[in-house]
Amino acid sequence: MSGHSKWKTIQHKKGAADAKRGKIFSKLSKELMIVAKSGGSDPMSNVALRTLIQKAKSYNMPSDNIERAVKKGAGETEGVIYEEVMYEGYVSGGIGVVIQVLTDNRNRATAEIRHTFTRHNANIATPGAVMRGFERKGQIFVDATIVDEDKLMGIVLDAGADDMTGDGGQFEILTAPTVFHMVTDALEKAKIPTLSAEVTLLPLSPMPVTDTGVAGSVLKFVSDLEEHDDVQNVYMNMDMSDDVLKAIAAKG
Repeated sequence: MSGHSKWKTIQHKKGAADAKRGKIFSKLSKELMIVAKSGGSDPMSNVALRTLIQKAKSYNMPSDNIERAVKKGAGETEGVIYEEVMYEGYVSGGIGVVIQVLTDNRNRATAEIRHTFTRHNANIATPGAVMRGFERKGQIFVDATIVDEDKLMGIVLDAGADDMTGDGGQFEILTAPTVFHMVTDALEKAKIPTLSAEVTLLPLSPMPVTDTGVAGSVLKFVSDLEEHDDVQNVYMNMDMSDDVLKAIAAKG
């Protein structure tokens, strides 16, 4: 499986830990508010909201939290107004990163993100410089131990998925953003749970990294960014092998 999938596994484990502290729910609430504000509170007519609700459910976010965030975003109840800001840059080894931020104070967020780049000797890039190397895709992970591969492939391809691959005890399903909800609906109808499901940014040409020092430095940079309350997602084009991941883990 390609490097972005291995990185997604790391993200998913990080997300699970965050969920225990409530941090991931806070970040999802911000996203729900933004999407509901721009497209309305009805998930049947607001496909982006429908997609995000699916993502929130994949992280076991309580329905009450989801509903409350949607109502705030749609203006049905009072709440803080957030705006989305995207940052792009290059870190160790020339790895490209795209950072999605939702904030109620753009100036503060910009200063703090820039400070993180400076501390890690990384460089902020001009808008579009890194983003052009990514594509928006629906990405779904399913536990390989709970479903037959041929059965799953038939369901997702019939629903419009682009591709399905398997590795490391899980299946990865990729879709165009426009049919993502059709595939997740088909899985739900077939009573097949997902490990995670979201529309994300995937690198067009992942960069292989074999140097554990470089890889570890990039992961530390991403980890520091993810601790920031306003940072929603960090996307990168680094491709690491299992051996590199194990070596980094062994170093602690």
